[in-house]
Amino acid sequence: MNFALFRLRHPICLLALGLCGCASYHALPLASQAGTANAGDIKVDPAQMPTQPLASHRFNPDNGLDVTETAMLAVANNPHLRLMRDDAGIAHAQSFAAGLLPDPQVTFAQDFVTGGSGGVGATSPFGLGVSYDVGSLLTYSSRTHAAQWNEKQVDLNLLWAEWQTVAQARTLFARVLSDRATVKRMQTETTALEPLRAPIRTALAAGNLSYELASSGLTSAADARQKLTAAQTALNQSEHDLRALLGLRAQAPLRLVGSADRTVRGAAQIQSALQQLPQRRPDLLALRAGYVSQNEKLREQIVKQFPTLTIGFNRARDNAGVYTSGFAVSLSLPLFDRNRGGVAVERATRQRLHDDYSAHLLTTYNDVDRLCAQQSLEQAALPTATAHAAQLDQSLQQAETAWRAHQLTLPTYLSLRSGALNADQQLTTLRLNVAETGIALQTLLGGNWSDSAAARIRSGTPSHLKMTEHLDDTNRHAKNP
Repeated sequence: MNFALFRLRHPICLLALGLCGCASYHALPLASQAGTANAGDIKVDPAQMPTQPLASHRFNPDNGLDVTETAMLAVANNPHLRLMRDDAGIAHAQSFAAGLLPDPQVTFAQDFVTGGSGGVGATSPFGLGVSYDVGSLLTYSSRTHAAQWNEKQVDLNLLWAEWQTVAQARTLFARVLSDRATVKRMQTETTALEPLRAPIRTALAAGNLSYELASSGLTSAADARQKLTAAQTALNQSEHDLRALLGLRAQAPLRLVGSADRTVRGAAQIQSALQQLPQRRPDLLALRAGYVSQNEKLREQIVKQFPTLTIGFNRARDNAGVYTSGFAVSLSLPLFDRNRGGVAVERATRQRLHDDYSAHLLTTYNDVDRLCAQQSLEQAALPTATAHAAQLDQSLQQAETAWRAHQLTLPTYLSLRSGALNADQQLTTLRLNVAETGIALQTLLGGNWSDSAAARIRSGTPSHLKMTEHLDDTNRHAKNP
């Protein structure tokens, strides 16, 4: 009986040894309130920024947020980016798990003689066996490579999301400044027209003013109030959108300083960036990495067509005390399934990824061409609109002087005010469009990557030329259709 207990302790010891390396549970309570109350409470590491301008900029929100600090804060504290970083952590864990070899299987059986005619002098039989799935080793290389390229794809998608978040922060920064300027201009207009309401009503009641003139004056004041309300509504929306992008609470102060970016690239710079686009834009590189990962998955399914092999060794003793040793081989017969379904699915998935990359590349080049033309049109219109607004503003100042001196009729005064207001609004809208077009074009062409971002791009560049040679053909066709 002692011998049986000794045999029984072996698997128990092995089980205890395996449990020694197990992970332990730690609670992660949910937060009671989301968002940050103040931008100064957030720590921003410039070394983790995706572009050189952000990585070399000092983050100091005490004197307000300029456009670069706004982008840095968005990269560091955006809730969507936090989720994507969590997804990247999952992908890293999956890549780690894929690189682990499967554990061998240990089986142990123990019987006890409890009675019967053969029980006298009989020993308790036992069986001990060790087996290993050899087939898992055949797919190990493809499985680990697929997980590694999937990991790189997730990292590149994260970098692309960070770059897009930078663009969104700059766009919302420009929009908030534009909306604030519009609100200020409409407040000035409302303040100037509001005092006309009472005299117009008095003159209308006394019969000194026609209904047509009175209506135009009252309508101008009402339109100004309506436009002020619309501008305040737009400002409220843009400020809340920016706070949400920065991960700030709705009541957090939003002190913006400086001006928005108005980056304009020349034709030579754009052409140079286009030639390097498939090698430097993270989303395109992420698609290429996903394509390589899918190739490895297809290889894995092809290998799984072959019979799976499991080898085991056993040691046993019967109730007569006779010991035996042997081995067992388990081999599947590929008669019906032969993993044809798995191969078909992975091959169709690879075709979709190939077409998805081609579509993204074609859309990118078309968008760049469209934005280049749009940028040229807006840049050409900006000097004329600026001069026109300045001329009408000067005329408005002269009209106000003449109106106070009773040298100008009401319709003429209102017409000059309306013309100056429309020119100012058109100039403000055009400036915002110029800023947004420049930001969108810069986003499509990729940024001046920081050292950390450049390292992520290099690690995600496929080096398996045989796997990506027809993707390179797609690049050439997209550039020269």
